[in-house]
Amino acid sequence: MTTKEQILRIGDELIRDKGINAFSFTDISGKLGIKNASVHYHFATKDALVLAVINRHIEKVTQLRERNAAKDPTFQLQAFISTYAVVKKENKICLVGSLASDLNTVNKTIRKKLTELADLILDWVTEILETGKSTGVFHFNTKTRTKALLVITAMLASVQLSRLTGDTDFKRIKESIIQELTTTL
Repeated sequence: MTTKEQILRIGDELIRDKGINAFSFTDISGKLGIKNASVHYHFATKDALVLAVINRHIEKVTQLRERNAAKDPTFQLQAFISTYAVVKKENKICLVGSLASDLNTVNKTIRKKLTELADLILDWVTEILETGKSTGVFHFNTKTRTKALLVITAMLASVQLSRLTGDTDFKRIKESIIQELTTTL
């Protein structure tokens, strides 16, 4: 792994652990045993690093979506949900959730890029649900976009809330989403 990739990985971890305003390049250089100048060589500013982290997440979501596009809607939804299971297992929070809480303190470019990531996720889950509903795999009465927002919100919040209430609650929420969608009304 290159120094730049390590900086991105640690930056991602720090954003999701401490929030954008609670870490500095000194935290990154300290973890890597390098000078701050080395971090600045790859990312001139913290904003540049944050944008690179968001872009990396956009790439990952896009790849996951493309890799599972031909699969059935239940499998696709489970693939989406599994991203939160990984976040939960790593004892982190979702990047969107972390940055959204700092939204009023970030610049317009970061807001725009974060909105792009959120829209990508929302479009993907909406598409999964539309396909599932049209093929009779999923059953729900609300508008598809609203249902997608509910699914995303449940996963995002369950990662954070289950830090307090326990892993069992996360598992129950995760399982109930699929069960609720696949149960005939």
